[in-house]
Amino acid sequence: MEEDIKFGKKIFIRNTGKDEYWLQEKIYANPEKLGLGNLVAVRKEKTQSNGGRLDILLKDPTDNTMYEIEVMLGETDPSHIIRSIEYWDNEKRKYPQRQHFAVLIAEIFDRRYFNVIQLLSLNVPMIAIQADMLEVGDEKIINFTKILDVYVEQDDEEEAKQVTKTTWKEKASWTLETAEKHLEVLSETEKNIELKFTQSYISIVINGKNNYMYDKRTKPNSVVWFNVKEEEKVDAIKKILEDKNIVFGYNKYKDFSFTYDKQFLAKNQDLLKNIHEIKDKEFTTDE
Repeated sequence: MEEDIKFGKKIFIRNTGKDEYWLQEKIYANPEKLGLGNLVAVRKEKTQSNGGRLDILLKDPTDNTMYEIEVMLGETDPSHIIRSIEYWDNEKRKYPQRQHFAVLIAEIFDRRYFNVIQLLSLNVPMIAIQADMLEVGDEKIINFTKILDVYVEQDDEEEAKQVTKTTWKEKASWTLETAEKHLEVLSETEKNIELKFTQSYISIVINGKNNYMYDKRTKPNSVVWFNVKEEEKVDAIKKILEDKNIVFGYNKYKDFSFTYDKQFLAKNQDLLKNIHEIKDKEFTTDE
């Protein structure tokens, strides 16, 4: 017997007689449906210092990570993109000890503006979610699809194919230079350390294990990410980055990530040394 699979048709929410506030209510009542984890609702229509109103504020109860949500119907536009960043920045300044994400929800992401969001996400932890209303028979269904996330995944074996230093010199010389500078800083305390090159990233390998991975961003920036699982270490590293007002991500894979250039690295060598010291530190119950 063939499986009975129904086909849905995308329709615009306004054409059903619903408005933006209706969608906000649906999200506020069902925050877990966004695909960002088991989030809980905090506030909606929260007044901002600049006179605007944050559509929705959500949080992850496990670590108090905050999600500043801007909702719109139809195509996204510059005003909503700017607003989402403003509200994210406002909340981050109020609660700097917490991690914050700017989330933009729209029915359509025009390619031009989606490219803008991608560029902005190099420095602001942004998430883009497309809201689709589907008509299936007599039913109408709301579906949320995450189309831009802030973390970097490098699980594909093809992406890990080995290349040479020359490849990166031609591909993104600024990322190579930044990774080399980081290597130089760590070499003061680490002896068995080297760079390895794949198609997707440059890896700083210490004692045979990947410790830090670099990928290119818009010149002169590069993104670095590294894995930290122990809660004490995670908290200590977050405090270091927050004290310096450095925007960073920490994802479900236990990866930290943040973006900088070679000049930033040269001026903040002590910060990188401190992070590395914490990564290598052994925590004991006897302390």
